[in-house]
Amino acid sequence: MAAAAALARLEQKQPRARGPTSQDSIRNQVRKELQAEVTGSGSQEAPGTNTGAEPIEEGSTQLPVSGVYFTCPLTGATLRKDQRDAHIREAILSHFATDPVAASIMKIHTFNRDRDKVKLGVDTIAKYLDNIHLHPEEERYRRIKLQNKVFQERISCLEGTQEFFEAVGFQKMLLPVPDREGVEEEAAEFYVLGEAARAQPQELARHRERLLAAEPVRARLDRQRRVFRPSPLASHFELPADFFSLTAEELRREQRLRADAVERLSVLRTKAMREKEEQRELRKYTYTLLRVRLPDGCLLQGTFYARERLSALYEFVRGALQSDWLPFELLASGGQKLAEDETVALNECGLVPSALLTFSWDAAVLGDMRAAGAEPDPSVLKAELLDSIEQLS
Repeated sequence: MAAAAALARLEQKQPRARGPTSQDSIRNQVRKELQAEVTGSGSQEAPGTNTGAEPIEEGSTQLPVSGVYFTCPLTGATLRKDQRDAHIREAILSHFATDPVAASIMKIHTFNRDRDKVKLGVDTIAKYLDNIHLHPEEERYRRIKLQNKVFQERISCLEGTQEFFEAVGFQKMLLPVPDREGVEEEAAEFYVLGEAARAQPQELARHRERLLAAEPVRARLDRQRRVFRPSPLASHFELPADFFSLTAEELRREQRLRADAVERLSVLRTKAMREKEEQRELRKYTYTLLRVRLPDGCLLQGTFYARERLSALYEFVRGALQSDWLPFELLASGGQKLAEDETVALNECGLVPSALLTFSWDAAVLGDMRAAGAEPDPSVLKAELLDSIEQLS
């Protein structure tokens, strides 16, 4: 009886279950909101975007685009993503046989990834060449000591610099260097400008300008332009895995996003915060497949970087038109006109990872044509593109 009484007293002292607090209510509300957003995103399309685009195994069906490809600006070869760097390296190295100066410049700007180091090294080389041009009679400016601290830290560490100096007329030579007292001498390695290069100072100045103006050689994204006949499958996108694969940096970003998920659940998000998160989601795509439905129902298709500007899309469409000088508009789903500012990125317009747009001539142009009793030709594409038209399947 005593034990039962003691147990009863202990039970009376235990705190009762705490009811939901305002913070609990916030968490619950945010969970419901997140769940609603996830559900809604699966059934509603962002403007111009086909959310039904799914990564599928290449070869399982005939894809409207087989992958992401690039074009080498030096050879014109079409390359897969995993072939780009090796092919460009080989193309630059093979260029030494025909133009060693150009090849060495390309090597400096392309093989070295740290752009700040490249700029510092290139500026230092340009300064050496400037001194030679400004003081053609002074021998000390025509000699560069390879063990010089500045030369070692800024130039020797860059691939291609040795080839550049030799291509523009410098020769490696061992020259005596007086010690501090000026008595004993020791040999050191120098780059010394040869007589042939000294006789052509304007050529040396031209090499300097080419070095300063050069850019890295990068493979260009292949648009893979295709034209399809009118099809009920126009808004159906089946994309290869290339459009969804993430780089190492993108994977790290995804991990950070997952780590932030718990915190998001406990914070009441404003509309601005939600929009910012949506934009962050859109930025995880690297490429996007865009189709433009033309007045005759035909479809013009191309591949773009997700971060390319709208101006690239307009240029792509304009290049396929017979009357490429006439102004036109591109409309997203629901007839919403794309942003007038052509510097806006495609992913900021929601046009990732795929989108169907509608082509329309500028309203003022249509009005002028109809006022003159004419109607625009529904077939707007160049004849050579219509010759290669395909069936979308």
